[in-house]
Amino acid sequence: MSYLASRMGCIDASGIRKVFALAAQMKDPVNLSIGQPDYDVDEAVKETAISAIRSGHNTYTQTWGNQDLRDAVIGYYQRRFDVTPQNIMITSGVTGGLFLALMATINPGDEAIFADPYFVMYPHLVNLLGGKGVPVDTYPDFKLTPERIEPHITPKTKMIIVNAPSNPTGVTLNADELRAIADLARKHNLLVLTDEIYEALLYDDAPATMVGMYDNVMLLNGLSKSAGMTGWRVGFAAGPEDIIQAMNTLQQYSFVCAPAPAQKASVTALGQDIEKHLADYREKRDIIYNGLKDTFHISTRPGGAFYIFPEAPGGDGDAFVAEAIRNNLLIIPGSVFSKRKTNFRISFAAKNETLHKGIDILTRLAKEFS
Repeated sequence: MSYLASRMGCIDASGIRKVFALAAQMKDPVNLSIGQPDYDVDEAVKETAISAIRSGHNTYTQTWGNQDLRDAVIGYYQRRFDVTPQNIMITSGVTGGLFLALMATINPGDEAIFADPYFVMYPHLVNLLGGKGVPVDTYPDFKLTPERIEPHITPKTKMIIVNAPSNPTGVTLNADELRAIADLARKHNLLVLTDEIYEALLYDDAPATMVGMYDNVMLLNGLSKSAGMTGWRVGFAAGPEDIIQAMNTLQQYSFVCAPAPAQKASVTALGQDIEKHLADYREKRDIIYNGLKDTFHISTRPGGAFYIFPEAPGGDGDAFVAEAIRNNLLIIPGSVFSKRKTNFRISFAAKNETLHKGIDILTRLAKEFS
């Protein structure tokens, strides 16, 4: 007899986490797998957190989150996008917000549409709740478009999940492209969940958000990527009042609240200038793209986030990644993020020296696989 719930059969351990565990066992690997910034949290943000701890901000906060942080989120979106998100709540990271949003909206049998390649949590969490994840093939340019989405809409479709800039491809969607998806959702009366965790890491295009384009848009964002606060677990959500109220109720019985000192520090983080980080990451993007484009087929130069998604020589990303790992290079097979296994993901959130080492190993392996 197994005491495990049957729902556990709907998910598997993350392929990314498996690589993280492998990295811990390897001696000084060239690590281009980790999806977190290689820069530390800004000193001013650290000092705010230290001050908050010392002054007694160590208790539960309101489940909604601190009002000063909720106001800071509104201010950030007004400054950056000239829009005002409604019904802000603070979540325990974007992954916490994603879990709450899907818990509040997905019934058994509901379908959620998202791009393939996709962030690994989307299909697993939808399936865990008894829904059906519907990946939309976006190869080779990795753009989620109304023309690609609409054939997958059925009477059971509940939502479209949008992730731009994208993990794992780094592909961006501009305001017109986002608006086209919003118009399609309006036409079919669908909910849109927009995962904007990488929106601040944008290298070429003008900033864009789906907030304000359509009433039934659920926003998820946070401080993990832009401020390097991956371990602080602070995110935020905004959207229709009934959904946010339901998420708040669910948070009372699960996460309770995001960490209180980290909420105080996030107010400071939302006001920080990250132009230096953007310049550094634009350079890293160019290093990895220019270093690989003549050897690997890369259909799209990433315009945001810190990932690139080349095609593996021979078309078998699993086999290529296994060989890379044997050569002390950690990358992620594309099959973790896709129904296809033709590609692999590189994170260029690493020191430039590490990027050059990775490029050397990859180009050498490509010759062996050709």
